[in-house]
Amino acid sequence: MGKFDDLVAKYHADSKKLRLGLSEDLIRKVAKGCGPSIYSKDASKVSGTDPAELARVKKNYLMKKLGLKDDPKLDKALSAAMEKMGKGNRNKWRVLVYAQLCKKFKKESVYK
Repeated sequence: MGKFDDLVAKYHADSKKLRLGLSEDLIRKVAKGCGPSIYSKDASKVSGTDPAELARVKKNYLMKKLGLKDDPKLDKALSAAMEKMGKGNRNKWRVLVYAQLCKKFKKESVYK
């Protein structure tokens, strides 16, 4: 397997362990959509305690990529995704956060 497949397998295993209910197919598509950021130690993760980081996820992913309107529901969904990943979990993988949000808002069609 290549590096990409190894990462997808790791994300899928973490998803199962955290009981996120994400399919390997969705994880693979979201990982592909994240591009080279999945290979960067810092960019591959989302800081659940950094308000600026959460605002970027909301603006750049939820609003731009998924095409959602600014709404308090977005903040609640993002907060819920962080909660599911676990407060003590330092590996809040961007791919898993994005996949949860994609599934929550039924926007899987964005990833063809």
